[in-house]
Amino acid sequence: MAKTKSDTDAQSFLAKAGRRPTSYDVARLAGVSQSAVSRCFAPNASIGQAKREKILKVAAEIGYKPNALAQALISKRTHLVAVLISSNTNLTYPEVLAGLCASLTDRDMRVLLFSLRSESDVDQIIHQIWRHSVDGVIAAVRLSDDQLAEFARHRIPVVLYNRMASGGGAGSIRCDSAQGERDLVTRLLDSGHRRFGVIAGPEDSYVGEERRQATLATLAAAGMTDVPVVRGDYSYASGRAGLISLLQERPQLDAIVCGSDMMAIGAMDGARQDCARRIPQDLSIVGFDGSGPAMWESYRLTTIRQPVNRMTEASVGMLMERLDDPSVPAEQRLFSGELIIGESARFA
Repeated sequence: MAKTKSDTDAQSFLAKAGRRPTSYDVARLAGVSQSAVSRCFAPNASIGQAKREKILKVAAEIGYKPNALAQALISKRTHLVAVLISSNTNLTYPEVLAGLCASLTDRDMRVLLFSLRSESDVDQIIHQIWRHSVDGVIAAVRLSDDQLAEFARHRIPVVLYNRMASGGGAGSIRCDSAQGERDLVTRLLDSGHRRFGVIAGPEDSYVGEERRQATLATLAAAGMTDVPVVRGDYSYASGRAGLISLLQERPQLDAIVCGSDMMAIGAMDGARQDCARRIPQDLSIVGFDGSGPAMWESYRLTTIRQPVNRMTEASVGMLMERLDDPSVPAEQRLFSGELIIGESARFA
């Protein structure tokens, strides 16, 4: 088959060029305008099929790849999304970060990850977000009204994951943690438990405080106000230490409500190995999250499972909607958790 002029020009370019090929090189070799090359590589841009195929053929021959920074200048979009997540959230439910990243990647967005030791560290990283000119933010950490107002001034849409803005200025995707805790505690009460202890999350954890308050409110409504509470950091070790502390103070406890599955797993091992308690015959222990380890044979934890896949997909979908149309008002979406009956609690 005879070589075309573009084939010969491409071979000549490859032989002489000592640099990366540009869109202008592709345009010259394909005999089209540079704007046509840009449209060819821009999602949903209008360009004829024959011209597209010609441009793609030349680009493949000379090894041209579109420059993301150059495309950002043209589209006014960086395709960068900042994901803010605390180590506590990642420890409690690592599927959250994986789900957010996968869903954003499917939409041709790149993730700029900010991992915080605790939710109260947000102030230390916000200035970095401005430097990277992100298109939007998904925050699995607590943001104050002032911080949300600052994002609004920069015209950066924010979606809160498992958090809620008090002023309603940001989109929010949440699991109904309060209802989940009410379901768990009510089931324990209906099954005859009367002496409760709580292993709560850190004070600066929005989700942890929501779960602690719902637990104590449900018990108070049943006439139980003297409920001992210890705090953990969502880790296995803190759950085990918390259980030992509670039983040293109140050996007669018959139910422990934990703010996360990992703390509940630590509490189960502490009860069995350190305090000689049988689970669930002597002591019922419940968690929250529905994470993988909670289903392991040795634990079979009774817990509330969050619909993580649906929540992460909804978070990204909500952000993309606001990127496409900034006039879309902030929306609050609440997802119900699923009660998982395991073998860690005595239920009637």
